[in-house]
Formats: sequence, C-alpha cells, structure tokens
Amino acid sequence: MTIQQISSFAAGEWIAPGEGARNIASAVTGEVIGTAGNNDLDVQGMLDYARNVGGPALRQMTFHERAKMLKALSVHLGQHKQAMYDLSFNTGATQSDHLIDIDGGIGTMFVFASKGRREMPDGHVYLDGDVEQLSRNGTFLGQHICTPLHGVAVHINAFNFPVWGMLEKLAPTLLAGVPAIVKPATNSCYVTELCVRLMLESGILPAGALQLVSGGLSDMLNRLTMQDVVSFTGSADTALKLRSNRVILENSVRFVAEQDSLNCSVLGVDAEPGTPEFDLFIKEVQREMTTKAGQKCTAIRRIIAPEPHVQAVIEALSARLAKTVIGDPKLETTRMGALVSNGQKRDVLEKAAIIGQEAERVFGDPEDFAVDGADAEKGAFLPPMLFHCANPDAAKRVHDTEAFGPVSTIMGYRDTDHAIELANKGQGSLVASVITRDTDVARKFAMGAGAYHGRLYFNNRDSMKESTGHGSPLPHMVHGGPGRAGGGEEMGGVRGVKHYMQRTAIQGSPDLLTAIGSKWVSGATEIEGPAHPFTRRYNDLAIGETIHTASRTVTIEDIEHFAEFTGDTFYAHTDQAAAERNPFFPGRVAHGYLLLSFAAGLFVEPNEGPVLANTGLDGLRFMKPVVAGDSIKVRLTVKSKTKRNDQYGEVRWHVTLTQQDDEPVAEYELLTMVAY
Repeated sequence: MTIQQISSFAAGEWIAPGEGARNIASAVTGEVIGTAGNNDLDVQGMLDYARNVGGPALRQMTFHERAKMLKALSVHLGQHKQAMYDLSFNTGATQSDHLIDIDGGIGTMFVFASKGRREMPDGHVYLDGDVEQLSRNGTFLGQHICTPLHGVAVHINAFNFPVWGMLEKLAPTLLAGVPAIVKPATNSCYVTELCVRLMLESGILPAGALQLVSGGLSDMLNRLTMQDVVSFTGSADTALKLRSNRVILENSVRFVAEQDSLNCSVLGVDAEPGTPEFDLFIKEVQREMTTKAGQKCTAIRRIIAPEPHVQAVIEALSARLAKTVIGDPKLETTRMGALVSNGQKRDVLEKAAIIGQEAERVFGDPEDFAVDGADAEKGAFLPPMLFHCANPDAAKRVHDTEAFGPVSTIMGYRDTDHAIELANKGQGSLVASVITRDTDVARKFAMGAGAYHGRLYFNNRDSMKESTGHGSPLPHMVHGGPGRAGGGEEMGGVRGVKHYMQRTAIQGSPDLLTAIGSKWVSGATEIEGPAHPFTRRYNDLAIGETIHTASRTVTIEDIEHFAEFTGDTFYAHTDQAAAERNPFFPGRVAHGYLLLSFAAGLFVEPNEGPVLANTGLDGLRFMKPVVAGDSIKVRLTVKSKTKRNDQYGEVRWHVTLTQQDDEPVAEYELLTMVAY
C-alpha cells in the first residue's frame, strides 16, 4: 500500500512531512495509510503571509464580492465531492456520514454566501444596529460599525468532521474579510488536505487567504496578537490548555471554543408509548448514537424519560440498535462504521467503564459483536452501548463523563421540573432536545433549561417530517453553548461573521456617519440631482440624492372616499364624536395608508424609466395625525444602494412626510429595484 504524504500549505507552498511526522492508520483496517507533520514549518512566515498578503487582499473586496467567492468555492467543491467521499471511508465514516460532513460543509458555505449577499452591504463596513441620537438637535450621532480584524484566524478542528468542521468556520471567516490558517486533527487530516487542495487549485481564493497545517502548530499560538482569533473545536481539556496560553491571555486574543458536551434528549410527559412522539424519540436517539459511530459533538449522551416509561424506552431503543449493521463503511449494508482510530476506541472503552460505575449496561457488549467485511480486532469498531442509571440524582459521572462514541445513558424523571434539573446537571451543553407536543412543557424547558444549553430542539408529530434532527447544527442558527460546551458561538448567520470583526462605536456628525457607513443618515447633506431620481439609473444615483415635493391638502371628501373605497371604516376616520373620545386623535383623521398613497402620488415619476419595481417598505411609523384641511409634502432621499444581479440593484429610499408646519407625520424606507 502506498503511504500518502499529507502536506501542509504554508506561505504559498506545499510542504511535505518532515521531522516530527507521525503515522496515520486506517480506522477500518488499522494499517498505516499516511504520514503528516513537520517540526520545521515556518509558523511565523505563515502568520506574516496571512496578515500581509491574504488580509489586505480580502479586505479590498466588499462583503458581496467575498460572498460570491464563497458561492464559487461551494460550486467547485460540489463538483469534486466524490473524491472526498472515497478518501473519507478510511476515517470509518459511511456514505451517510459523508453526506453530513462533506455535503453538509458545502451546504454551510452556500448558506453563508447567500446571507452575505442578502443581509450584508455591498461595501466594506457592516452597520450594527440603528443610529443613536446623542444630541438634542441631531448634529452629534452615534453608530456601531463592524470592520474586519487585521490579523489571522487560526482554526483548530476536531477529527470527526474533517470537511464540515473546516468549512463551518472558514465561511464566516472569509466573509468577514479575514485570512485563515486551518489545523485539522491529524487522525483525519488527509481528507481536509484534499478539500484545501481543491479550493486552492480552483484559483478562486486570493493568495494568503487560506493556509493549512497538517500536524502540529508548533509555537504558533505564542506569536498571536490582539488582531488574531483562535477558533477551536474539541475536548474541554484541550480547550483549557490552549486558552490558558500566556500570550492569548496577555493580548486578549479572541478564543472561540466549541467543546464536547453531555447533550441530552428528553421524552416529554405527554409522549407515551404508542404516540408518534415516542416513536420519534426512539428514532432520534438511535440515529444520534450510531451516526459517525457516535463521534459527534452534538450526539445524545443522556436520555431522560418519565420514570414509568424508562423500561419501554430501553426495550424499543434496544430493538432498533440491534438492527444496526456494523462493518466496512464502504459496504452499502453498513449502518455504522468504525471510530476514527484504535486510540479513540480505547478512550471510549475507558470512559464507558467510568459510566458503568453508576449505571448498568443494558445493551451492547464490546467483547461480543459482529462486524461485516472487516476485522473487529484490527479496526476501531465498537457496538452501540446503552446504559441505565437508576439513581440520576445521586450519580455524578453520568453527568460529567463523555464517552465520545456510540454510548448513551438512560435515566428516569419524576416530573418536568425534575427533567429540567437533570438536563442542567450536564453543566452546559451544545444542544438539548425535547420531544413533546405539550406547549406548557416546551415553555417550561425554554425558561428552565435555556440558560444551560446553546440550542433547544423541540420536535413532535407536527414538525417531524421537515425537522433537521437533534444533532444537525445549521448555519442559520448559533452552534455553541455555555459552561462545559465552551461558552462560544459559531455560525448563527451574520452573528458568526462578527466573531472575526471588531465592533467599534463611532460618533460624529450626520455627514461623517453617512460617509463611513455608505448609508444616508437623517440630518446629513442632501444632494440635488440633475433630474428626478426615478429617471436615473442605479449607477448614477448618489447616496443622499433628495427631492422635496409640492404639498397636497387632505380633504374630508378624501377621507370618506378612501373609507368607502377600501372598506376601512374604522371609527377614527368616520365618526367624529367617537374619534374625539380617543386620546390619540383630535377628531376624524386621515387613514395612514391614505397618506402613503398620497405620498407616492407626490414623488412618483409616472413615465417608463429605470425603476423596475417597488418591492416593499420597512420601518413604517406614524408620528402625528392628519385631519381634513392639513397639507402634506414629502422628502425622498437615496439612503443606500445594494447590487442584486447583473441587471438591477436595490435602492433604499428614506421617505419623510411632513405637515404644513414641517412637523413629521410619517416615516419609512421604500425599496425599489432599479436598472443599471
């Protein structure tokens, strides 16, 4: 067998294994398949290359350009995923496991690409929150902005997801405009290396945006600065060792940790045997125990069920686990492959023995189980093992010991409050699931267990057909958790991007804030264009370009006609006496939507032009009632612009309606699509 030389990619060059390299064995056969590591890697050169080459190149791009880059990478990886599948079998992963790791990683990158285009500006500064008025007349304002850090993100990943684990960190990092140095776990780094090669060979990434360490990091962490970030996934012990690094502490280097945790799944009091919820619960637990051979940071380690149903759960779950075919992951019939290494197998057995001090093993014998198509002794195979803890209140190790494999412990609870207490004994987890249709149970868990868990996953017969599963972190949602889970947050859409950016409070005049954020701020200079803005194309419009319309008087006939025409005969518009009794109104008032219609009539250019469509309005609020005899006028200002495709972009207009005394009546943002 040819032994693969798993290289690092440093400062633009591939570096083969050298002194300090270690062998990597196949999880299935136990044979050496590769070697990785090089003690002579120039880690300072890598940091310099990222900071001086990759960082400036990424920061020169806008958020939208970086989002397009992510999409292109996703497409490219999708075209080459079979090669990653073929290689990943050696990690012990089945084809179903590949879909979670490889397809899931590519899908995560796609989501961040989409969110970058839809939720972030086509610029270099991300505005975080609304403008704060810091002075009486609005000449001194505040705004929070986010800009890319000028350092490098060092990603230290776990062995269980060599592709997804990298891409779920890499996508928000690159979208933020920060270069990354990826260090995968050595046991499965050969899959990560292939994925990195594919991305680099595509030519999509700018130089310095991505580097790879296959093996140890040497003293890289000792060379980090306050502009750098460490993002870690793995065990709590390793996280503590890394985050305690003196340089990291002295320089306040950001440390984002996602640690293994004692996740749980709770069977609601209403989910009795025979209900769809009970069957769903059994299916979810079995899947989480066997997917990736239980090597998931989100896997269910503690099964919490009503005391009267514990035996029914043991029987139903044992029956499903008994059908799990263990074997060579390449076989189509295999449902659970091997652990990543024999070292990991030994660790799981040691942890299972500790759990066994407080719980009885009721299913699965590591000394007696069948393996299809492989040697159980040479490969890192284990059967799923189910333990039963009869006294979870007195137990300690079942709540603080994680066997990172196909091992889980069931325990009974008396009532919902007791279930919450048991769930929280894990002292912080990535996810807890609650299978219930009882809304009161769900609310109690949200209030009682939310502070201890990064994600609460509720499921029942109403949502189970479309739900993504207990153990599926989604790029839209935060992935992390308090306490034992590491106290960090990954993904979560744009929230994850902000981990690699600095939030800065800026203060100044409306003109300065407008210039910094590329978004018009009320009170900033208004620009008079050469023609009506609706006659001007997207690229010609300037931020701050404004028109002031003529005024229009609102009559009682207008109000009555609008009420009759629309059917909106609310008393404040039609009954003088009733309106006068309303503390908000002086008498009959104009409909708010009548005023919006009149406003459109005042500022719209009716002839065909570059404005293609009105797609909505945001932030509408009415500030002062309008009565018959009042006149209104409109100020229309280009607030911001966002490119959408090759034909048109979105223009966001700030619209203000005022009365004859210049008092504001209504305010909103109008969205239109305008041709280039």
